[in-house]
Amino acid sequence: MLTHRIIPCLDIRAGRTVKGTHFKNLQDAGDPVELALRYCEQGADELTFLDITATQEARGTLTDLVRRVAEAVNIPFTVGGGIRTVRDVGRLLEAGADKVSVNSAAVRDPSLIDAIAAHFGSQCLVLAIDTQKVNGADRVFVSGGKQITERETTQWAAEAVERGVGEIMLTSIDHDGARNGFALDITGTLTARLSVPVIASGGAGRMEHFRDVFTIARAEAALAAGIFHFGDVALDTLKKWLHQNGVIVRL
Repeated sequence: MLTHRIIPCLDIRAGRTVKGTHFKNLQDAGDPVELALRYCEQGADELTFLDITATQEARGTLTDLVRRVAEAVNIPFTVGGGIRTVRDVGRLLEAGADKVSVNSAAVRDPSLIDAIAAHFGSQCLVLAIDTQKVNGADRVFVSGGKQITERETTQWAAEAVERGVGEIMLTSIDHDGARNGFALDITGTLTARLSVPVIASGGAGRMEHFRDVFTIARAEAALAAGIFHFGDVALDTLKKWLHQNGVIVRL
């Protein structure tokens, strides 16, 4: 049976963890190293670190901060933001990341996926997709959700899998920070079509939302931020509740 993963997400701006709604109105949520330690102690299965302004500011990821977080945790650690080359990936893996997440640069040059997968292997490559419904269609956005592209979400995910990504991290801009639940429709579409794990992101507000994305949309993992950062639900409490309600998780 599939063991589902719970993944806290640290969105980083200027060295601090932040959280917004629909990718806007960012609030400070704390020190990333302190939060990483807390989630590790509470039983997080993995941790994701996203330098959310790296692409907009045309710079690389904050390597020193990545190193500090990596030294503090003993669980798989994914890093994204500002990755544009194979060399960038190597630098982050050397700093302690277990996996890297690519987004905007891969949309603009899909051959980046081929190059990273060939050099480091699919097991360490996650494709982050920021998606939003536009005129009834699921469209891919880049540059921190600020720029719409011509790509359709499902088609882009399928192409990326063919090119070598090992996981898809799907964030619904419509649901992000709204606390009304994950985007079950597009998440379910991807899980039914793709041969790699789908990590659902955006919209967690109650424990039931995690159950639904696992049982209805069939996501393998769920990523969340605000619900954990601001103390709505403790991660260990969530995992116990899911276990009691028939969802297989690692306790």
